[in-house]
Amino acid sequence: MDLDLIALDVEAKDSESIINELGQRMLAKNYVKDSYIAAVLERESKLPTGLDLGEFCVAIPHTNSEHVNVSNFAIGILKNPVEFCSMSEPMKKLNIGLVFLLAVKDPASQVGLLGSLMKIFQNVELMKQIRNAKDKEDIKSLLNFIEY
Repeated sequence: MDLDLIALDVEAKDSESIINELGQRMLAKNYVKDSYIAAVLERESKLPTGLDLGEFCVAIPHTNSEHVNVSNFAIGILKNPVEFCSMSEPMKKLNIGLVFLLAVKDPASQVGLLGSLMKIFQNVELMKQIRNAKDKEDIKSLLNFIEY
């Protein structure tokens, strides 16, 4: 995992600003194309990605592979939650504290990546460790099993 794609204690005013911040990190490393951020925002407006996991709410914004150069993901741990719409109930707003911005080049590998993320999301202790991490290296070591 690229340490430059980990953002700790992010002060975002809304879902668009955190997607922009994480997307800019991917763009700076050429993992995604110039069209990526706008495509993610467009998709999020129609097919929201907020997930209520009980103790935690996360979002996994993403878009089509045509906007991606190299598969990767960015993670943002927010200082204060921002609202994302729920994936299962699009009219419902969720307070999201953790954002995984996905960039998947090969659509066939997206299922594996989402499976890895679901393992993380189901592990409350791991989620607490990620949310409370103060160092990018700690997050990298917690997530080093993810394949993308």
